[in-house]
Amino acid sequence: MSSKSQFRLLGQRRFLPFYLTQFSGAFNDNLFKNALLLLITYSAGGLMGLSVDIVVNLAAFLFILPFFLFSGIAGEMADRYEKSRIIRNVKLAEIVIMSVAALGLWFSWYELLLVLLFLMGTQSTFFGPVKYAILPQVLADEELVGGNGLVGMGTFVAILLGTIAAGLLMGFEAAARLTAIAVVVMAVLGYLAARRVPETQTDGSGVTVRLRPVLETVKLMAVAAERRHVLLAVLAISWFWFLGAAYLTQFPNFARTNLRGDETVVTLLLAMFTVGISIGSMMCERLTKHRVTLIPVPWGALGLSLFGTDLYFAVPDDPVASTWWTLITDPVYLRVLVDLVGVGICGGLFIVPLYAFIQHETPRDKRARIIAALNVINALFMVVSALAGIVVLGLLDFSIPGFFLLLSLLNAVVLVLVLVWQLRRKSLPQSVDN
Repeated sequence: MSSKSQFRLLGQRRFLPFYLTQFSGAFNDNLFKNALLLLITYSAGGLMGLSVDIVVNLAAFLFILPFFLFSGIAGEMADRYEKSRIIRNVKLAEIVIMSVAALGLWFSWYELLLVLLFLMGTQSTFFGPVKYAILPQVLADEELVGGNGLVGMGTFVAILLGTIAAGLLMGFEAAARLTAIAVVVMAVLGYLAARRVPETQTDGSGVTVRLRPVLETVKLMAVAAERRHVLLAVLAISWFWFLGAAYLTQFPNFARTNLRGDETVVTLLLAMFTVGISIGSMMCERLTKHRVTLIPVPWGALGLSLFGTDLYFAVPDDPVASTWWTLITDPVYLRVLVDLVGVGICGGLFIVPLYAFIQHETPRDKRARIIAALNVINALFMVVSALAGIVVLGLLDFSIPGFFLLLSLLNAVVLVLVLVWQLRRKSLPQSVDN
C-alpha cells in the first residue's frame, strides 16, 4: 500500500464524514470556551462576586468534571449501541446546547454559559469513546496508524483554529453575538457531517448500561487493567497529556515574562506546538510502515526530553520586547520556536502509535470502555498537571523555563520505563479478536 494511504482516507466516506465531525466538534469546543473566558476576563469582570481568576478556573473545572462523572456510562453505551447512531445523537445534542449558548452570549447571561460548559463537557464525554473505538471498525489494520495520525493532526489543528477564531472575534464590537452565530453554525455543520457517517457492526448485547455515574467510571479502571500492556499504553498517553497541558498552560505567561512578547507571540507558540504535533502524527505511518507497532514511541520520548532540555537553555537571559516577527527572524528566539516544534513532533511520534496499539489490542466489545477509561485518566493527569504547575511555580518558585526542564527530566524517567516495557515485550504482540 502506498505511503500516501492516510491522505487517501480523506476522500472516502468510511472516514471523511467522521473526520469532519470530530474536527468541527473540537473547533467548536475551543471557540466557545476561549470566547467565554475572554468575555469573562475583559467584559464581565468576574461573576457572582468572584474574581476573574476564580471564575476562569471554575470554568475549566466545570468542563472537565463530566469526564469523571459520566465516562463509565459513555463507554458502556458506545460498546452497547451502534456507533454512528451515537455520533449523530451527540451532535444533535450539540446543536441544542449551542443554541442555548447562543442566547446566553446574545444577552450576556454568563452564569448560564458556565452551566453550559458543564453540558459541553458532558457531550464531549459521550463522544470521546466513540471517536477512537470506531476507527478499528472502519479502517484496516495497515490503515490504523495513518488514520489515528489524521485524527490527531485534525484535533490539534481544530484546537488551534478555534482558539485563534475566538481571539479574532473578540476584536469586533459585537463579539458575543458573532460568537453566538458561529457556534450554532459549526454545530449544525458537524451534525450534517455526522449524518454521513456509515453504520458499523455492533454486538454489544452482553453489555449492560447502568445509570450510576461515579460507580460506573470507577469500574472502568478494572476493565482497563485486564490487559496490562494496554493499561501501560493508557498511562503513557496520559503522561503526554500531563506534559502537553503543562506546556500549553504556561505559554501565555512564558511569552510575556520570558520572551517579553505580545499576544501574537502566544499565538505563534501555540501554532508551532500544534504544527509540530501534526508533523509528528503524519510521520508515524511512514515510520511504522503501516504496521501497528510501538517502535516510534521511545524515540518520541527521547525527543521530548532533548528538545525540552534545549528549550531551557534557548530562553534568552535578557529578552527584548518581541512580536511574532521577532521570533521568526532573530536566531536566539528562533531556537525557542525550533525546540517547540521539536517537542510537538516528538509528541506526535509518542502518542499516535499508542492510540493505534490500544485500539488494535483491545477486544471490540470492550474497546469503547477502555477508551473511556483513557479519557478519565487523561483528565486526571491534566488536573494533576495544573496542580504541579501551582506547586512548582508558586510554592517552589521555579521559573517557567526551569519548570520545562523539570518536566524534561521527569520525561527521561518515562523514557526508561518505555524502554524496559519494549524490552520485556521483545516482539510485537499478536492481535486480539476484533
